[in-house]
Amino acid sequence: MDYGFHAPTVSFPVADTIMVEPTESESKAELDRFCEAMIEIRKEIDEIVSGAADKDDNVLKNAPHTAKSVISTNWKHAYSREKAVYPLSWIKESKFWPSVSRVDNAYGDRNLICACPPIESYQNQVG
Repeated sequence: MDYGFHAPTVSFPVADTIMVEPTESESKAELDRFCEAMIEIRKEIDEIVSGAADKDDNVLKNAPHTAKSVISTNWKHAYSREKAVYPLSWIKESKFWPSVSRVDNAYGDRNLICACPPIESYQNQVG
């Protein structure tokens, strides 16, 4: 989301994978932008693998970065705020600010959680 794309699902159709499915309505420019983001994310992975970025405190582990997190006076990350929110120059033109950071990684994709009231609560309703 720091690159301006909605986070993909991580458990469909195969667990531990990411499905990317552009449609015919996506322009070549948009697909190029997406490819550029994926290449940059791969570079962030390489920084972790090489040891240039901390394995526990890095832009990938802490993504997405909310406006609240980057304007806070309490910035304790080894990487810059600019790297966190503007990883590519074109993002400055139309930054999408996610309202929350990660909630539970992929847990919600892999485990059905029903927030509905129990079925018994519907039995006594007049309808």
